[in-house]
Amino acid sequence: MMSSSALRSLVRPVAGLVSGSRALVARSRVLSPALSRCLSDEPNDFYKGHKARDVVIRRTEDEAECGSYPDVERLEQFGQYVATILPKYIQDVRMTSLKELEFLIHPEGVVPVLGMLKDHTNAQFKALMDITAVDVPSRPYRFELVYCLLSHHYNSRCIVKTYTDELTPVDSVTALFKSADFGEREVWDMFGIYFSGHPDLRRILTDYGFEGHPFRKDFPLTGYTEVRYDNELARVVYEPVEVAQEFRKFEMDTPWELFPNYRETPKHLLEAAAEKAAAEAEQDEKK
Repeated sequence: MMSSSALRSLVRPVAGLVSGSRALVARSRVLSPALSRCLSDEPNDFYKGHKARDVVIRRTEDEAECGSYPDVERLEQFGQYVATILPKYIQDVRMTSLKELEFLIHPEGVVPVLGMLKDHTNAQFKALMDITAVDVPSRPYRFELVYCLLSHHYNSRCIVKTYTDELTPVDSVTALFKSADFGEREVWDMFGIYFSGHPDLRRILTDYGFEGHPFRKDFPLTGYTEVRYDNELARVVYEPVEVAQEFRKFEMDTPWELFPNYRETPKHLLEAAAEKAAAEAEQDEKK
């Protein structure tokens, strides 16, 4: 049997942890900011020409805590503030119609701009939610690289966009965000954008030995190869794509005929409309 003094010695540290946790919870409630403050000063607002609403969507039932939220002017001021800090890399800042704050930057500024947005006190975008790209072959730099950032501290989101082509590499941000590892591998696999400095840039969605990048606009929908199981070889084999004629389906009807404005009106509707017009004409004559 354990003595009462020994039991007290075991209970006291636990009680201290519980009381300490309660103090931390109370302190966090006191220190939690009511609103996200981006700037302390008020720089000139040069985005009023195409002002949109706030990028942040805050759901709360406490109107006193929310105040005049969302605050579009503070987001615009924050965008201008970042542009004045890094004028070498940031080429444009805009508020989109989808209520998002976007930074359009030079490809060489990927690491400096994302590092500033992550570590700056007024930003703290410490979560890289997604990396994707858009392929526009008609542009000189056909790929638009998109980084989606989230700030848990300010409950805010922003998007950073840059550009590149098939041969120009982009600096990897895996040193800043661990989540960029798989995101950059996916963009490399689907679009063929090379990230210099990536620790393990391999395909992640397609099979071993896959040729081409499926999300490029010049990549055929059917692909170049097809797979099947060969009973003689007892394994999966790759073969060139063969689209058999009997399995093709040709639809010669134009899709515009499916819409009411381009569809022939049934006869009974035409007759009903004619009778209605005749009845209205008779009533007008009687009057």
